Amino acid sequence: MTGSEANSASYADRAIYQVFIEAPIRTVWDTLVKTDEALPFFFGALCDTEDGLKPGGKMRMITPDRKFASVVGEVLDFSPPHRYAHTMMFTQYDDGPVTVIYELTEVEGGTDFKLITENVPAGTKTEKSMVPGGKFITENLKALVETGKPKFSGRMVMMLGPLLGVMTPKQCRIENWPLRAD
Repeated sequence: MTGSEANSASYADRAIYQVFIEAPIRTVWDTLVKTDEALPFFFGALCDTEDGLKPGGKMRMITPDRKFASVVGEVLDFSPPHRYAHTMMFTQYDDGPVTVIYELTEVEGGTDFKLITENVPAGTKTEKSMVPGGKFITENLKALVETGKPKFSGRMVMMLGPLLGVMTPKQCRIENWPLRAD
């Protein structure tokens, strides 16, 4: 993390989690935006959309069994293979949405990857989850792209996720978080 300060509005201004990944930018991008499999760097969740990731489209991170949604949001920017931004709200908390930005830059020998969070309500459960989450995401994405498998922490999440489903709050049930309003 290279920066995170609270401003007078009680929001964590911006946090940046950055890592160098020894892989072509397209490989990193394609791994980041997969929507057809559970992603260990996203805590074993599957990125679910109605018709793909595109600006204005809804997205949610769901359990592989499609019973629970952990995160919901709206795509703000989708500019392959350099930038993907979306709003994000944890379904288990009452905190408002924050902004998450993924920036990829092709550099000699690989890709510079940044995960940036903005407008995180200071002192909230969301902030307390996002700080360690940013590090987890960047480290496990790097490991997965470079070695074909996530770090031990990512492997544990994939293994334990299905077992922890019984402890997931009912408010996180997927029917409470539709992709479109009917």
